[in-house]
Amino acid sequence: MKNDKHPHISSYNQHITVLLVLLILTFITVAVSGLHFSTFSVGVALIIASVKGATVLTYFMHLKYESLFLKLIVAGVFLVYALVIVLTFTDYLLR
Repeated sequence: MKNDKHPHISSYNQHITVLLVLLILTFITVAVSGLHFSTFSVGVALIIASVKGATVLTYFMHLKYESLFLKLIVAGVFLVYALVIVLTFTDYLLR
């Protein structure tokens, strides 16, 4: 069998753009940590961390160029993660 897939090579501009996005999100995380959102502080931090994680998965781990099956598997993991977070916050808020 012949494998016709060519490996994807990212450009320097793409790496610099992703680096800037991650740095901006890090600065937003630091700025938000100084604000007090009461019970939503952890939720805001988790949303920002999830966006940073998705950015790393998409570009540095080349998920953007993978098959649909692998993308669905990763999306399923994120859905389970979101479900656990929602259940945790529901338990915390109803105490």
